[in-house]
Amino acid sequence: MEIQDPSGGYRYITCQIQNCSDKTMTVQFSGGTDRDSLTVQDDYIFLQTTSANRTKYYVSYRRNAFVQMKLPKYALPKDLQIISTDENQVFVAVQEWYQTDTYNLYQSDPQGVYYSILLENVRSTKQPEENVLIDILEVRGVKGVFLANQKIDGKVTTLITYNKGRDWDFLNPPDIDMNGKPTNCKPPDCYLHLHLRWADNPYVSGTVHTKDTAPGLIMGAGNLGSQLVEYKEEMYITSDCGNTWRQVFEEEHHILYLDHGGVIVAIKDTSIPLKILKFSIDEGQTWSTHNFTSTSVFVDGLLSEPGDETLVMTVFGHISYRSDWELVKVDFRPSFPRECTDDDYESWELTNLQGDRCIMGQQRSFRKRKITSWCIKGRSFTSALTSKVCECVNSDFLCDYGFERSAPLKSESSKCFADFWFNPEAPPEDCVLGQAYTSSTGYRKVISNVCEGGVDLQQNLAQHMCPLIAPKGLQISIREESLAIKPGEDITFIVRQEQGDVLNTKYQVDLGDGFKAIYVNLTMTGEPIRHHYENPGIYRVSVKAENVAGHDEAVVFIQVNSPLQALNLEVVPVVGRNQEVNLTAIILPKNPNLTVFYWWIGNNLQPLLTLESFLVTKFAETGDIRVTVQASCGSSMLQDSKVVHVFDNFHVLPLKFTKHLDVYNPDIPEWREDIGRVVTRLLAKETNIPEETLMTVVKPGLPTAADLHVLLPANQPKRKRSVTSDKRIAAIKQALNAHNISFFLRGGYWVLVTLADSSSDSQRIGGGSGYWAIVILFVICLVAVGAFILYKFKRKLPGRNVYAQMHNEKEQEMTSPVNHSEDTQNIIQGEEFIDDDLDSQTLGNARGDLDFKQASLYTVSGLKGRMN
Repeated sequence: MEIQDPSGGYRYITCQIQNCSDKTMTVQFSGGTDRDSLTVQDDYIFLQTTSANRTKYYVSYRRNAFVQMKLPKYALPKDLQIISTDENQVFVAVQEWYQTDTYNLYQSDPQGVYYSILLENVRSTKQPEENVLIDILEVRGVKGVFLANQKIDGKVTTLITYNKGRDWDFLNPPDIDMNGKPTNCKPPDCYLHLHLRWADNPYVSGTVHTKDTAPGLIMGAGNLGSQLVEYKEEMYITSDCGNTWRQVFEEEHHILYLDHGGVIVAIKDTSIPLKILKFSIDEGQTWSTHNFTSTSVFVDGLLSEPGDETLVMTVFGHISYRSDWELVKVDFRPSFPRECTDDDYESWELTNLQGDRCIMGQQRSFRKRKITSWCIKGRSFTSALTSKVCECVNSDFLCDYGFERSAPLKSESSKCFADFWFNPEAPPEDCVLGQAYTSSTGYRKVISNVCEGGVDLQQNLAQHMCPLIAPKGLQISIREESLAIKPGEDITFIVRQEQGDVLNTKYQVDLGDGFKAIYVNLTMTGEPIRHHYENPGIYRVSVKAENVAGHDEAVVFIQVNSPLQALNLEVVPVVGRNQEVNLTAIILPKNPNLTVFYWWIGNNLQPLLTLESFLVTKFAETGDIRVTVQASCGSSMLQDSKVVHVFDNFHVLPLKFTKHLDVYNPDIPEWREDIGRVVTRLLAKETNIPEETLMTVVKPGLPTAADLHVLLPANQPKRKRSVTSDKRIAAIKQALNAHNISFFLRGGYWVLVTLADSSSDSQRIGGGSGYWAIVILFVICLVAVGAFILYKFKRKLPGRNVYAQMHNEKEQEMTSPVNHSEDTQNIIQGEEFIDDDLDSQTLGNARGDLDFKQASLYTVSGLKGRMN
């Protein structure tokens, strides 16, 4: 269950119902959870946590420890909805950072941890009370079959899959309509499209009706054409699971299946009173009418008696809006003279739209009543007849986590490519020294697929021993979620490590007031560090994690008597020694109250204080210098820090990318760092230049551009060299001009990296040249200070619940939307000074107000004056 702790957060705890008290409660998740995010479904438990405007999702499989759900790295979900947890896997719909009225459909491994994309841009529709309906429907009766409505450029089309989303196809239109006239609907310009939504009334069917004991029988409302039309609700039926369709009505009807689908009852969906229903005993080939009452009634719903074999139903409604309910019982049993025998049935084989009989690794045949037989199927009827296991083929495998197919739809391509951010050879994050791990081939078998032999795209898996991994992603967080405390107040530090070995790592903790300690297994046990500071001041708290393979360090500054909120910091990573560097703090929202800025350069405990949002400084020594900034506004304080690499000399080559990269650019630091890393790695491999002497820095904003920094080798004498004498520059230019540097991007695109047209020569940075470092601060100031002006800002609307349309009627609430676009767009670009004569190239404009949409850019000389 979910309870609220004293700090106002929520925690997931369990206890035995016979003896549940504070002493017997067990905490199942170490951190706090978002309110109402706990969801229990089949073998899975889901919850979410939100911190610093980022939401993370966790899953527990069969009540084991919680593990973070691994979506593609740059999905950056605003909302996540559990669609299904049947057959030992999880289907989720994710609204990613760039989507507004669509979701992407993902499928997990059996543990519900690693997710691969199945279909993009599934339509979603807002419902009353901020609920959302996602157009995805599982077809009952035949496992692996789903219907979905995809929305691209405002156009909605219906798709069907027979193998759990591995391949998708359009619905074939009928050749003739219900009157026997040609439909003139021919692919690829015209298909059948269906509305996939639940009825508001729980006592009538939705727009598409299927049943577990009537496999292959699907009846739905829709239209023929190039796209789905909202006001067209003609009724269509298929008895072979979507291969062939027939039109049966011109208007929408409520549907009820009786006797395992042997009798189909239809009542017109209308606001006028009725006394006639229609029924069919031959899978919709012919229809009969029946007067179920002598007086017309407004139909409120249809109910059948318990049991799939029943032939008794009830129509309930009212004669007038002021009258009581009228219930009319309709019994179809007298219409049938006998029960069916084996001679009354025939078999049919399941095929997909390409005619393949091997679906989900087996050939399946079902039996159904012959159209000419007039008999009752009864309680003993079973629809499944035979199944035969098939040899495996390519379509029995889908892309593994971190891989995507180059073709976005259907079976156009079976090859999977690794996403640029994913390294298939890297050991997993939980890899323990001495254990073995298997690197992915890019493919995994579709879950519930039972094929044997034949093609095996998972063969030749390489086994590796887990190496000793250096700690990475070390973080210090405060349980009380405040970096500002009162003297004597308890504060609890929690140290987390995202990657690397924890069993063989030592953690050196320095709390800044003289307390120092060394811990072992600190991040594995989750043991918090409790402390309190007696005197007011600023304390530098650091944790250094170190093993034989390497080390990492996390630093946080604690201020007494001041609270804390979230902060994100972005810094240009490379500058020249003794160059003037402008550190500019951009405050979001753009109208804060009085803010005091604390600037730490390196490990100096004495910060520089400014009331203006910039600081001009120099780095006198080469090496890695940590820059830390805190912004204090009344009782609100933010902090973040990054490392700046300082060199004597280096070359800069401006780069550009093919323009479709901009479509997938979320403009956040991690994305730019990953793009920079992949370009650096590709250049190093192509030119045989040591990777440690190259650094690609992707610039904020659009269009996407980057600078390649070519550093001197570690053993190179520190002296200036001409560009023409540096063979490395020539090799790099040759590789770029030959279009040899490219990487795979989501959506089936390859991104090409070339030299920017504006400069054919490299630019040497050294001497007195300057480079810009940009610091992004997200500040929410709640208290006005002194005589400074109070600004207003808009708060985000609270999140909305999202529901997916599924037959199992399980309530599924998961997440609140997170809008990343407001936090990641429009980052300022800096200015770069080239060579000793200080010729400059302006990369922005020189205006005064720094805000979210327009950033100011100043030359070094201009920054010496006051920024207006």
